[in-house]
This record gives sequence, C-alpha cells and structure tokens, in this order.
Amino acid sequence: MRIKFEVRKFKDRIDNSISKTKKINLPELINDKNPSAWKTDIKYYDKIKNRLGWLDLPVLFKENCSEIDSFVSDIRNEGFESAVVLGMGGSSMCPEVFKETFGSKKNYLKLFVLDSTDPETVLSIEKSIKLEKTLFIVSSKSGGTIEVDSFFRYFFEKIKEVKGEEAGNHFIAITDPSTVLEDRARENKFRKIFINPPDIGGRYSALSYFGLVPAALTGIDIQRLLADAEKMMNICKIKSARKNYGLKLGITAGELAKKGIDKITFILSEDISSFGYWVEQLIAESTGKEGKGILPVEGESTKSLSRYGTDRLFVNIYTQKNSKKAQRLYSSLSNKKFPVIDICIKNIYSIGGLFYLWEYATSIMGYSLKINPFDEPNVSESKENTGKVLKYFETENKLPLQKNSAEWKKLKIDTSIKLSSKNIKKKNKTGKKSFEEYLKTFFRQKKKNDYISLMAYLHNSRKTNKLLNEIREILKEKLCIATTSGYGPRFLHSTGQLHKGGKNNGMFIQFVCDDKKDIATPGKMYSFGILKQSQAIGDFESLEKHGRRAIRIYLGKNYLKGLKNFKDMTEEVLKKN
Repeated sequence: MRIKFEVRKFKDRIDNSISKTKKINLPELINDKNPSAWKTDIKYYDKIKNRLGWLDLPVLFKENCSEIDSFVSDIRNEGFESAVVLGMGGSSMCPEVFKETFGSKKNYLKLFVLDSTDPETVLSIEKSIKLEKTLFIVSSKSGGTIEVDSFFRYFFEKIKEVKGEEAGNHFIAITDPSTVLEDRARENKFRKIFINPPDIGGRYSALSYFGLVPAALTGIDIQRLLADAEKMMNICKIKSARKNYGLKLGITAGELAKKGIDKITFILSEDISSFGYWVEQLIAESTGKEGKGILPVEGESTKSLSRYGTDRLFVNIYTQKNSKKAQRLYSSLSNKKFPVIDICIKNIYSIGGLFYLWEYATSIMGYSLKINPFDEPNVSESKENTGKVLKYFETENKLPLQKNSAEWKKLKIDTSIKLSSKNIKKKNKTGKKSFEEYLKTFFRQKKKNDYISLMAYLHNSRKTNKLLNEIREILKEKLCIATTSGYGPRFLHSTGQLHKGGKNNGMFIQFVCDDKKDIATPGKMYSFGILKQSQAIGDFESLEKHGRRAIRIYLGKNYLKGLKNFKDMTEEVLKKN
C-alpha cells in the first residue's frame, strides 16, 4: 500500500499536531489499550476500554480461520447454494462490501444481505433464493435489534413450512456472549453459534466473525485477508508517527475538520467502490457527536470540480490496475488546490489492510476532535422513537397522523421547522405554487459549509439509485454543496448518529412512500411496512428535536414516478433560486 498526502498550506499545522502525539506517546497508549488516549475523565474509562478489541483482530482471528473454513466445508457438502445475512449497521455493511467486491467463487455460496425493513426488499430477496438451499446468518452484536428480530421471525417461519422441525439447521447466529439471540439460537436449534469477542463495537467488527464468516462462505481466502490486515496493524503500531499511516491519516482528517474542511470525500476505483458504504458508516457514527463531526461523502460524481466547496478533503483510493486513471484525477484535484490523500493498494485482497487502516485512523480522528469514537448515543434515541410509534400503533391500530404543508402531483411536503415566506400560505395548500415555494424556501436556508442528505425509506434498486444520484448531482451543481444519500432504516445505525449528534450543518430530505405490498411480521402486531414507516416517523421526530432543517417528501405508491417529479421540481426551483 502506498499513501501520499497533499495538504499544502496545512502541512505545518498537521506536522505540529503529529509532534504532539509523540510527546504523549499516543501510539503506545493505543497499543496498550489505554482509554486516556481519547478521554481522561474516569466516567469514560470502561466505555472505551470495552470497545478496543478490534486492535488485535488480525492476529486473534488467525486462530479461528480453521474453525470457519471447516464450517464452510460442511455447508458446501450439504448442498447449500445461498447465504443471507440478516443484520443491520456494522453487522451488514462489511458483508455487503465483500459481496460487491469479490462476488462468489465457483461452487461456493451466493451471498445476499438484508438490512432493510422495506417489504419490497424482503420479498425481492425471498424471490432470489431457494429456501431449502439457503443458509441464514442472523447477525447482531446486541442480539436484540428489532430489524434483525423481524428478519429472523419472517424467514424462520418460511423455512419451517419447508423443513419443519429441521428449520434450525438453516440458521446460524453471530452475536456477543449471553445475548437474547444466543438464547433464541439454542432454543431453535441453530446449526451453529459464533460468539464474537464482546469488546468490539459493531462498526469495528469487519475482521471478526461478523465479516469473516460471510466472506468465507463465498470463497474468499480469509487467511490472506487477515494477513494483509496484520501488515497494516504492524504499521499502525510504529511509534514514529510519520511512518504510522493510520495515525497520520487520522490527524490529517481531524485537523482539517477543525479548520472547516470537514467533508471527507471518497473517490474509489470501480473494483472497490462498495468500500465507501462501510467507511461512510464507520466515520460518521464514530465522529458525529458532541456537536462535532466529519462528514464522509461516498458515491458522489466527480464531474465539474469547480462546483466543489473549500470544505472538502478528497481521498482517492484505487487498485494498481486502475492507477493511470486515478492519477489523472489526483492531478486534477491537486491542481485545484484541494487537500488530497492518495492511496494505492495492490489488489482487492488489500481491502483487509484498508479495513484496519480506516478503523485506526477513525479512532485518531476521535482523539483529534476530543470525542469518544466508540459510542453512538443518538442511535438509541432513534430506536426509542420507533418504539414509541409502534406502541401507539398497537394501542390505536393506526400510525400517528403526519401533517402535510402542501401537495402537488400526489407529492406531499412537510417541514421540521417554520418556514418564513410571504408566498407560503399558513393553511395546507394543494397545487404547484405552494409546493414550489416550500421547496424554494427550504433550499434558501443553505449556509456556507452545509451538506444535504437524502434519506430514502424506499426499495434499494438500480432505478431508485439512478434517480437519487440525479437529484444529488442537481443539488451539488446548483448549490455547490456536499451531498450524501442513504437508505432507511440502515443509515439509522450508522450515519444517523452524525445527523443528530454532529454539527448543525446538515439539511435533510426524507423520502417516504406507500408500500405496493406489505408482509406480516410473525408474532407481532406490526407488519414490515408499519415498522419501516414507524422508523421514518421516529427519525424525523429526532431531527425535529435537534433543531435540524428537514423536509419530508411523501411520494405516493409509485415512488419512482414520485422521485422523478421531485427531481424535475428541484431542478426547476434551483434554476429560479
């Protein structure tokens, strides 16, 4: 791996900060798992100490490879063809990266990842597999995640219809010791339970059972993956800060963020593009708290460099075979005087080292920002809001009524804050003019160094992605603003932490729709559709509570047509704005 830093006028500031880490022996403090590397207050001691197990994973899990490989051999010999990860956040992002980056080796299992309560998404996975040939991986650190519980309930009932009392043979669990999931797995006779070390946070668990078991099932050489991670682990143990890639990377991002360059924008070569999903949730959930944060931007187009603001740090990551194209882009960014970090890796197996590098660097960003990078206080807040909405539904047999400020072409708009405009009527108004004015006034709230996040409680598909990306491009071009896009509820377990706990420099557009088809959750009063809508309502309420600038766009049942209409309206409004 080769890393090059181009930070221009910030070099002295970054070098001074690196020198300070030497005075306090920061690399040694981290190697010794000393919480004072991040917080000196004793109240944080246990919270941090119990989240540092990831530091040793490349060595620790070498001993577990034979167990995992033996398990995979049994699964293949029994004729399983597919595996479905039932997880959220840290337990699903890494398997998603492995699936997109490596695919499936011949005669190994095809991998699917379910991390959405959207009924259409659940049904699409069910249609893509043969139930009797599928292994389900129930993944949850806490063991009590409502989404994972719902996934399990649904597919266990489906397997029971096919396999009867042998249904448990199609399920394995990955969880911490002594969780509800472990108990449920034993009760339902799961074929195997992988108990993960409890001192690892979900988003730092890529190189543990949560990432390695799904990887091995698809034919990835997990020993090779860990060997690459171990090389990086040794680099990050170097006491000389200038040779320690993870420390230098983390200090650079942290110090630039303190100067307002807090949008770390990832440009990835096509063969490792999905790495952006994982690193986005790692950085956002780790740094977005105490009114601070670094916004990771992934999946944004690199057209029109002149439309990027001065709040950007670019990270260019690519494999050697893509180096020519990547170097041209690096030169273009450098010539525009943007700070750029250039990372060239040998091949896709070098992703093992990338995982460790960014985990270590993100922990250093926490040190730089003087926050605890291992907790996620606002994630539980959204869960509690969802619980309240579901309780209301179970009592009233309906969801809380959501107000709408204006309607147009079956689109409805509502806002989390009071908008002041002479053209906006106090009462709800049906028609283009009113809808247009609400949208226009929302965009006029944009301030320097803001970002816009699209939060889609929709089915994740190629068509949906295309429309969301087109909306992102319009916003970036017309407003010169950083943009992100995420699917609910998966982002609630990752970037949602930054939305509520970070700086109040985000503008949020939530997309919701009516489900074309809903499905029941066995043993529960609520369906998947009701759960998804409850999560969207709870998320919006949380944004309101924190005084965030947000609008909710109801798209109707034909959400693709609704997105297209919203895109056209946005383009029209921003031409006039």
